[in-house]
Amino acid sequence: MPEPKTGASLFEPPVGISSARNIQEIKGVIDPGAIDGNSRLAIIMRGLPGSGKSYWVRQFIQELPARIAQNVTERGLCSTDSFFYQNNRYCFDIARLPEFHQLNLSRFIEALASGVPVVICDNTNMALWEFAAYQAAAKALNYRVHIQQIGDVRSKTHQRKCAKRNKHGVSLNSIQRMASQFQRN
Repeated sequence: MPEPKTGASLFEPPVGISSARNIQEIKGVIDPGAIDGNSRLAIIMRGLPGSGKSYWVRQFIQELPARIAQNVTERGLCSTDSFFYQNNRYCFDIARLPEFHQLNLSRFIEALASGVPVVICDNTNMALWEFAAYQAAAKALNYRVHIQQIGDVRSKTHQRKCAKRNKHGVSLNSIQRMASQFQRN
């Protein structure tokens, strides 16, 4: 089983995203400074590749108290993409996608069960069924669930920007196909 890539190396700001704006958006939804070791918050990210999901997560984690931020980065940050890294290189293999989604869900549930104060699912989650198990597990373990959508998935302008800035070479056609499958909360 591949080891998931973790930590700050996963995050680089996408072109055209203002960190100040994102920090204000984060604080408007959840106050990171109010999170402590007793908090129980699950964040489920939604958005197209290249929309800025991982950047939003990075900005959120930077606003947490240092001890909590380290715990979240090491144990509570769950991204299926992290399993596709080999020797710090992203190597997508569609045949392994179901396996890696299951591994990511298992890691998410383990983080919840061990009481990590903030647990984050950083996947695209276009369809509701894609994050239903994450949401159900979090609720079952008494975590407050926050769904964070990044960008207007249906916007053609947004789709083009995502195609240009995503780090994994996802084509505009693939992004448009993903957008057409998007289901609202």
